[in-house]
Amino acid sequence: MGACVSTSSRSTRSSRSNGETVAHSFLGIGFCGQKRTKKTFSDHVYTLQTLHSIPNRIFTNGKSRASCIFTQQGRKGINQDAMVVWEDFMSEDAIFCGVFDGHGPHGHLVARKVRDALPVKLLSFLHSYQSRLNGSSKTCFKGNLKRSDGGDSEKDASAEEKLNVTWREAFLKSYKAMDKELRSHPNLDCFCSGSTAVTLVKQGSNLFMGYIGDSRAILGSKDSRDSMVAIQLTVDLKPDLPREAERIKRCKGRVFALQDEPEVSRVWLPFDDAPGLAMARAFGDFCLKDYGVISIPEFSHRILTERDQFIVLASDGVWDVLSNEEVVEIVSSSPSRASAARIVVDSAAREWKLKYPTSKMDDCAVVCLFLDGKMDSESDYEEQGFSSATLQSNHSGNAVESDDGQKSEPSLQRNFTVRSSDESDTYGRLPVEIEGNEETMAAEDQNWSGLEGVTRVNSLVQLPRFSEERP
Repeated sequence: MGACVSTSSRSTRSSRSNGETVAHSFLGIGFCGQKRTKKTFSDHVYTLQTLHSIPNRIFTNGKSRASCIFTQQGRKGINQDAMVVWEDFMSEDAIFCGVFDGHGPHGHLVARKVRDALPVKLLSFLHSYQSRLNGSSKTCFKGNLKRSDGGDSEKDASAEEKLNVTWREAFLKSYKAMDKELRSHPNLDCFCSGSTAVTLVKQGSNLFMGYIGDSRAILGSKDSRDSMVAIQLTVDLKPDLPREAERIKRCKGRVFALQDEPEVSRVWLPFDDAPGLAMARAFGDFCLKDYGVISIPEFSHRILTERDQFIVLASDGVWDVLSNEEVVEIVSSSPSRASAARIVVDSAAREWKLKYPTSKMDDCAVVCLFLDGKMDSESDYEEQGFSSATLQSNHSGNAVESDDGQKSEPSLQRNFTVRSSDESDTYGRLPVEIEGNEETMAAEDQNWSGLEGVTRVNSLVQLPRFSEERP
């Protein structure tokens, strides 16, 4: 969860989160104008209420054909992490993966909203590009671009550049639309709440990534000696990065660290020692959007090779206690692929208890995507403590996500700079979004306690004095 500190299936259509449906007829096209005859993608409609019924989309603990995902609640209340894997995302060889780490009183709702709506928006913009191309082959979305050693290098470079431009624009526009929707959402207060996002689309050998905040993605690959190495794919976009700090200060925001956590730079309002956001880019957090915090994602494109084995996406609850190399070692040595994400989370939990025994544990969410598209047999999966009923519920979309994102599990610790808060404010019972529905209900047993107690690096420190009455 992003923290603040106090100084005192193939589905054929999707929909926008505002209810507008988007016909994804382009899903039946290889993005080069070649229609696939075995499916028609213009006969069905998905709204956010039916999004969870997509057969090849999972968002709770479980596995898919090529991935496993796991999240576990920390000691700060409602699990504010969310995750999703959507196979057959826009074609049969495309996969969307994302991890979202919420922060603030309503961070869990923001993270889940982004998890559901952002992929649909990305599909919508890709569809609009394909419609403009009108079946031409000027820009090919098909994931078969590979580097060549012959004389076609200039042609390949040109094709890769066009691919980069198109996908970059799609990520930029979808992130912008997502933040705009959150700003105008009638039932979700994002003024002092927000979420990170690390998202990717793998299509063939192409890997396209967009991300904001401090959630991270790494690649497990083999070097020339066939030894596993860790390659960081994203940059933790925190306020201490020179370009981020420069932008924030140029917009009259302030960047400094508290005395008792000098290693954690935070973003503060120009006129108030609040909210102390520990990241430079995020969805929501509109109290800081006029002062340098942005939701514009960093974009990258990578061509995968046969040496690349798997990708791990995780929230900062993992990265605060485990290094990139340790996570790669854990995944590569897991007894089964289906258990890899859970073992990473369990390892992070143990490290929290060893390194920060007095700290409140943070939520953890992990997505492991295996690039060869292979997973274990169901029997191997069941040996790790997952039932086939869980698998079926995940793949049929009938899984019901609880307030904390999973069944009761041992709690995790958070990677926060150790500090004792002078604040004892609580936020009472917070509304919890019912999955697939815009309605909210009171969380009877959970309070968001991100500003209380002994913690490590909270995403937020203190809510602005005017948070209840916006200027």
